This record gives sequence, structure tokens and C-alpha cells, in this order.
Amino acid sequence: MKIDPGQRSLFSANGPNAADLHDSRDRGREFCFFAQGDGLGRADLAERFLESLRIPEGPRAGQPVTLAPFQRQFVQGALADGIAQAVLSIGRGNAKTALSAGVALGALVGAFDRQARREILIAARTRDQARIAWDFVAGFCPSLPLEIQRRLIFRRAPRLEIEFEGDGGGHILRALAADGKSALGSAPTLVLMDERGHWQADKGDELKAALLSGLGKRGGRGLIISTSAADDAHPFSRWIDDPVPGSYVQEHRPAPGLPADDRDSLIIANPGALHGIGADLDWLEAQARRAIARGGSSLTTFRLYNRNERVSGESRDMLLSVDEWMACETADPPPRAGSVIIGIDLGGSASMSAASFYWPDTGRLEAFGTFPSMPTLLDRGQADGVARRYEEMQERGELTTLGDRTVPVAPWLVQVMAHVADQPIAAITADRYKQAELGEAMQRAGIRAPVVWRGQGFRDGGEDAERFRRAAFDGRIKASPSLLLRSAFADTVCLRDPANNIKIAKARSTGRIDAAAATVLAVAEGARQTARPVQKAKLSWL
Repeated sequence: MKIDPGQRSLFSANGPNAADLHDSRDRGREFCFFAQGDGLGRADLAERFLESLRIPEGPRAGQPVTLAPFQRQFVQGALADGIAQAVLSIGRGNAKTALSAGVALGALVGAFDRQARREILIAARTRDQARIAWDFVAGFCPSLPLEIQRRLIFRRAPRLEIEFEGDGGGHILRALAADGKSALGSAPTLVLMDERGHWQADKGDELKAALLSGLGKRGGRGLIISTSAADDAHPFSRWIDDPVPGSYVQEHRPAPGLPADDRDSLIIANPGALHGIGADLDWLEAQARRAIARGGSSLTTFRLYNRNERVSGESRDMLLSVDEWMACETADPPPRAGSVIIGIDLGGSASMSAASFYWPDTGRLEAFGTFPSMPTLLDRGQADGVARRYEEMQERGELTTLGDRTVPVAPWLVQVMAHVADQPIAAITADRYKQAELGEAMQRAGIRAPVVWRGQGFRDGGEDAERFRRAAFDGRIKASPSLLLRSAFADTVCLRDPANNIKIAKARSTGRIDAAAATVLAVAEGARQTARPVQKAKLSWL
């Protein structure tokens, strides 16, 4: 093996001893014939190669690699015939990078691929992130037979590379940062995209396009691995939800809405915990309880990385975190009692219109939304990056369709009033930006009720958002489980001005926060009405 300066640490005192190398050489005699037949397929050859390696670091360093069932499943799926891209989504610490790095090393030395001048690329968000996978590859190299090790050349500058001179020579493994220009002109036989769910949007898409187009030149394969992205619209989520032909997808993500310390769902997101890979279940449960106690960003970060859920890790600017909203949901909501306040968010010409109904006396909250019937809910969900979510909302009775290309305002308001036909209405509150359009529609629909017009800027919007938050934290909002509201609040963030005033906005361009905006209006008006002192009747003497 040729070693560049600084690479000698690979053979430190913690590395394999002479007996280990001798054992590795014996296993290597079989390894040298892996790709030459004996009736095994590519995935079986890759499994045999991976289990000929030794763990390079951690508490079990030096022990032979033993693949867990979920790892065998991924190797078999990723290297099956006809597969061009393989996607793995799993919680942090389940050795997804180490597993993929072992596959990359096998591709480099020809364990299951004998193409001439093989090119393996490791791509990540930054060079330091790509170096993690590169270091795993380098750490596995002392497990190889000596005759293979002698033909490896390591380079750390100007870029991270490992060259294999055997099997005809010219085989290279290279680490790249998420910059599309760095991959132009390449013709890789294997690509590893590490933590794809957290690449920068613009540069990440450029690099992905460059890598995947390069794979087509030589029939290469792409391994796309990551913890979950923050939302359904991210390209990594789209790979999972809407896989293209020739894709293999393996996702370890629990059902949404479960407690963070739920043991069964922790196992779903962290299958390695049952096989000595990464953190054990006791540690995960302890971290979950600590995250629940701290709340805020600690809890959302734990859900994103350790539970592999699609929640935003940037909880500082969210109106409510997923757990804060879940605390407002109940399977047994309070009754409709007292007067109701209706919050209206009138959508644009072709977007969602939403109405929320809030009873301040009991805290009961209801909401529904309406889309035009064209395009269909399925097509609209695909365009918005939420797959079948709109259809599911319709099946649950939370979303309706009305009109053709637009929602007619007056007929829609009739539906809104019919939802609470037997209830006294304390007020209707809406955005003053749509005052003329909504006022005209209310006259046509014959609606007679007090109307409160509110702005959506930092003045009115900031007050409404803070009153809504206070009501949520104080337990004065109780709603039945609602996919419409969950989805809306997951896409609702707060923008801040220099004076730290807030107003609500979309987290992504295709997000639908209409139901959240209507809810904020209704709850804030309810908070104002209940805060006003009850005026007693004045006595007058005749």
C-alpha cells in the first residue's frame, strides 16, 4: 500500500495485528475470486465482501462486520438487477454511512463490479461531511488482503481520493462537496449521496442532476441515504413518496403523532438498536424524555434526527412546534357551548379557502378547507409535494371541493354558515385585505353578523399570533385530531421585524397555511372577547 504523508495513522497501534492480517489474507484468497463467478449475484457478493471487513471504530472496533437484517435488506435491494437508484431513510446512528462506505469500497476494488476504470463518488453537503464517509472507507482498508492493500493510494490534497491500481488500474474513489460544477464531466459507476435530506436546495439539486446524469453513461448506481428531510416538498422526500422507475426505497419512519418516547416507534426508526448498532434503546428513551422536558428545538430536533420524522428542525421561527400543536388535539373535544367565532381566510383565485370555528367558553375548535375541483386533489397534492394528503383530508371530512377553477365566495360562505347553523355567532373575523370581496359576498349570501377586520402585518398579525400562542400554551384550544390543521401548522412560520414583532408566513412556497391563518384569527378574537370585562347594567332613578 502506498501511503501519503499523514496517512500512517491508519496503521496505528489500534489497527489489526499480524494475526489479524494473516486471517485477513486467508479470507482474501476467497475474496480475490468474488467477482469471477461461483454462481453468486452482485448483492450476495457485496454481502460476502462486507462481512470480510472489520469494524474500524467505536466500542466494537476490530471485530468482524456482521450485517443486521435491515442492512442485508438494503444491500439486496440496492444491488438488485434493474435498480439505478437506492434510497435509505433511517434515524441517525444506524450505520447508514458506514454501510454505504463499505459498498463503495467493494465497488472500488472490484468485489462485485469488474468494469474498467471504475469511478466511485462520495457526495455530501460539505467537504467535511463527505470526509466522514471517506474516512469510513479508509478505515475499512486494513481489513483487506495485503496484496490488495499494497495497490491502494491515498490522497488528501487537493481532494480526498483513494486510487486502486489493481484489476487493470485507474480505479478511483473521490469525495465531493455539494456543488454541481465539481461533478461535471464525471462518469461514475457508483455514487453515494450522504445526508441528501439536508443539502442546500440550489447546490444540492445541481449536484444531484450532475451525478445522476453521469451515472447514465456507464449504467452506474446511486445510493441516496439520509435521515428524513424537514418536509414533504424536499427532493429527498419526493424520492421516497414518488419513486421513479428503477428505484429501490427503504424508509424507517414511524407513524406521525406518536409520543417522542414511544418505544415501538423508536425501534422502527432505529432498527440497529436491536443489533448493537449505534445507541441502545435505553439511551434513546432517556434522550426522548429529556427532549420532552425541554420542549422547543430540543424536541423537534430529536424527532427529526433520532425518530426520523419529517418535522422542521428550525423550531425557533415556527408558530407552534409539532408537539405544541399535538397537545391541543384531543379524542374527546369539549361540546359546542356559548357563542362561536368564525375565522375566515379567503384564498386566491385558485388556492384554498379555509374557515375555523372557535367556542371561547369551552375552547372547542373546528376547521375545514375548500379547493376548486380542478385540478383534482391528487394532482394538486403531487404539485404541492404532499402526495395523497389532500385526498386523505377529504376522506376525513376536513376538505371539500367547490367550483371549477376557483372557489365561488358567496356559495362557499353559505357552506360555512351551514356548518354552525344552530349556533349563535359572536363575530366573523377576516383579513381586511379581502374586505371588499368578502363584504360583497356576505351581502349576496344574506349573512348578518358582526364582522371584525384584521390586518396581517406586524401590528394586527403580531397581536393575533401571540394571543393564539398564549391560548394554545394555556390549554384553551381543544380540537379533534385534524390532518388539515396539522399540515397547516407544520408549514406556518413566523417572520420577525427589527423590533422582534412577528407575523405568520409560509415555510415553503407550496405550503397551505390557510387553515392556520383562519384559526389564528378566530382564537385571537375569542381571547379578546373573553378578556373584556363584563359590563354590568347601570341603574337609573326616575
